[in-house]
Amino acid sequence: MTNTPNANRLHIAILGRTNSGKSSLINAITGQDTSVVSDIKGTTTDVVYKAMEIPKVGATLLIDTPGFDDHTILGKKRIEQTIKAIEKTDIAILICGSSSEQSDLSAEEEWFAILKERKIPIILVINKTDIQPPTAQLLARLQELFGQLPIEVSALQKSGIDAIHQAILEILPEDFGQQSITGDLVSKGDVVMLVMPQDAQAPKGRLILPQVQTTRELLDKGCVIISCTPDQMATSLTSLRSAPKLIITDSQAFKAVYELKPAESRLTSFSVLFAGYKGDINYFVRSAEAIESLTEQSRVLIAEACTHAPATEDIGRVKIPYLLRKKVGQGITIDVVAGKDFPDDLSQYDMVIHCGACMFNRKYVLSRIDKAKQQSVPVTNYGVAMAQLNGILSKIEIYRDL
Repeated sequence: MTNTPNANRLHIAILGRTNSGKSSLINAITGQDTSVVSDIKGTTTDVVYKAMEIPKVGATLLIDTPGFDDHTILGKKRIEQTIKAIEKTDIAILICGSSSEQSDLSAEEEWFAILKERKIPIILVINKTDIQPPTAQLLARLQELFGQLPIEVSALQKSGIDAIHQAILEILPEDFGQQSITGDLVSKGDVVMLVMPQDAQAPKGRLILPQVQTTRELLDKGCVIISCTPDQMATSLTSLRSAPKLIITDSQAFKAVYELKPAESRLTSFSVLFAGYKGDINYFVRSAEAIESLTEQSRVLIAEACTHAPATEDIGRVKIPYLLRKKVGQGITIDVVAGKDFPDDLSQYDMVIHCGACMFNRKYVLSRIDKAKQQSVPVTNYGVAMAQLNGILSKIEIYRDL
């Protein structure tokens, strides 16, 4: 379970005021000293992530956040970090006061509204009940403000932790962990060919994460896998008794693979599959049509999930820009961002082309898509864009997990 990629873990954020016991609560949940605990306000100055396994829930990523009542200039920057963490959050634990002495709940109301707006399930908690249990008056007020009673917890005595585990199970998103990479495109016994270029982008001695995860799912489904590089594809096909049921390629090899594939074989790419696995494939496909309307006056944003040193064969920084300029003209403006550097204001862009996002969890990708939708900016992903630019989008297989 410790080897589960963070992108595949349930992201749980713990939110509250400074010194409300957020770090203590994380330590109680994990059963170890994960976060630094102190009576000094503002001990947690940055967002801290801790991977762990919660019984019956599985692999999770707990997110310890700075107190949201720090109104200093530095505190505002920390709150900005928290907002970015919320974009990844599947479930939020909101600490509402540490005792019955809590009278002003305006900050908690504000953050409750932020979470609700983003449709994030919320677990309400009162911590430090070993010091002073909440009064009936406070409980009634919390019920009135938030429509639910809090779980009463003492992180120090580790009481109430089982109730939090149960609450997580009860509000766990129904589709969490149920997404499939290949869906109904293949079944047991099918032969699947994986075409994987080993170019400057490929990490030496290993495969990239989408290739690894797709391979594992195909093995779990009982498929027969044959792997090759594009230059060995023709030879690999002749070694088979019959054509493979499905061919999955790296998107940058779409054109070459399409020209070689047998007529009876279905074709898709790792990036296209991850478009459905991590994002909104239907919106990606519709948005790809915007490529046909681009002009030399257009501005396109290319967004990479991970940061890396650009390679000469880089798909996002070299190959997609090359195809866009070949289609539209050299005057088109193309900006590139990486990692968390995704702008809030997308209005200056005519479209966004996002990578497969293997390093992001699905919630984070959907948050970015929603941001684009709210600003009426079409957004697609590398694989779908490459298929559109090569004129084969209507001829490839797209798994829609509806």
